[in-house]
Amino acid sequence: MHAPATERPHPGHAGLDGYDTPALVQAFVADQAEAAAAVARAAPALARAVDAAAPRLQAGGRLVYVGAGTSGRLGMLDAVELLPTFSWPRERACALLAGGTGAMFVAAEGAEDDRAQGAAELAALTPAPNDVVLLVAASGSTPYVLGAAEAARAAGALTVAVVNNPGSALAAAADVAVVLDTGPEVISGSTRLKAGTAQKIALNSFSSSVMVRLNKTYGHLMVDLRATNAKLERRALALTLLASGADEAAAHAALVACGQRVKTAIVMLRRGVDAAGAEALLAAAGGSVRRALAP
Repeated sequence: MHAPATERPHPGHAGLDGYDTPALVQAFVADQAEAAAAVARAAPALARAVDAAAPRLQAGGRLVYVGAGTSGRLGMLDAVELLPTFSWPRERACALLAGGTGAMFVAAEGAEDDRAQGAAELAALTPAPNDVVLLVAASGSTPYVLGAAEAARAAGALTVAVVNNPGSALAAAADVAVVLDTGPEVISGSTRLKAGTAQKIALNSFSSSVMVRLNKTYGHLMVDLRATNAKLERRALALTLLASGADEAAAHAALVACGQRVKTAIVMLRRGVDAAGAEALLAAAGGSVRRALAP
């Protein structure tokens, strides 16, 4: 049987169990470098995915992550982090993991083989044309994810495959295929290693790029974060100070007046308006701080 690249034995580490500890650790660390290289080679496909996704999300669509095992857990992680990082609404970042949310903590390996379940769970979200469905599978052949892909395509949603094997069924089925060709693992078939690392980099790069396109940053500053704890309140104050040039007392007062919304505070301070005025300027600028500050 012809094995996909991620399942083949690594040509360089047949004697892995005989390595001394420094060599053993170095084998794993060095191999991880290929994860970043694989994502770099796939950057043009990631850019196409961002350009296709951003207008749909601007129009009210959702991000939907689908995967099994490590791939599904990485998708769920990316979805969860969008709220505190970018104030992206929780209901617009959905994650489907084969075996349900319990599989986040206890492996449910057999669940990935149920193609009909993947289709049914995706269909239950009532996907629409503005939704963006990220289908993550190292093999590119996971039945659960393929079923979800079929349901998403049938509903007209944008489908983006994130896979680690060239020529896979999932890559062929998606509107945009991001192929992270990481090759064999140091431990043969253990795609939680560099295949998973590449997926993590790709998902971070995709969602962060989309959020920049949706005006969730001002320059390189994370100005649309949700300040939900003391650490984030300190970060919100620091960001407001950096972007506004105001003194600490004025920045703090602006944040209190606008409910800790960094974007609003920056515009208040830079344009000399109250919270309502700043919100109006931001709304007219499509949420862009840069445009709201333009004379």
